[in-house]
Amino acid sequence: MVHVIRLIITAVAIWLAAHWVHNIELISPEENGTTGKILVVIAVAVVFTLVNALVRPAIKLLSLPLVVLTLGLFLLVINALMLWLTAKITETTDYGLRVHGFWAAVFGSIIISLVNWVLGAFVPDRERS
Repeated sequence: MVHVIRLIITAVAIWLAAHWVHNIELISPEENGTTGKILVVIAVAVVFTLVNALVRPAIKLLSLPLVVLTLGLFLLVINALMLWLTAKITETTDYGLRVHGFWAAVFGSIIISLVNWVLGAFVPDRERS
């Protein structure tokens, strides 16, 4: 259940980033209405979660010298690249996430990180038996 709540928090964070950052948009089929938009946001959140779980650890390990050299600021670039990679993966369909430009990805990743941090504080780390 915790994983579903965290996925919903990520979906809300991506929706807010697309709503607040000018060059980030969510493309959804118009004929499906609100349900279609919600499904697209959840699908993008699933792809974003998979990218962060599978690709991000390897990128962080390979870029460790840059992270140390920049005192952690390079992690912003890594987060932006993960958002951009999610957009590139979902661009293969007619719907999904579109990120136009590097700075849009940076600002979007900052918003997603902050929303995940704030809303994630209310979710326990693991399920209780």
